[in-house]
Amino acid sequence: MSMTQQILTALALYMIIEGMIPFIGPGFFRRNVVRLAQLDDNQLRVVGLMVMLTGVGLLYLIRL
Repeated sequence: MSMTQQILTALALYMIIEGMIPFIGPGFFRRNVVRLAQLDDNQLRVVGLMVMLTGVGLLYLIRL
């Protein structure tokens, strides 16, 4: 599988997972979007950093 195919596969999987959240629980999704919108920039950055670090850790474990 080429690098382009891997990147597109990762993007497609990301889109599927992101789409599942509002599809399965629209009320849950809506409440959490409202809560995220109320965070200040620094809090939102911390959340983003935690999500990224979790993803990096998961990738590391998968690639062992």
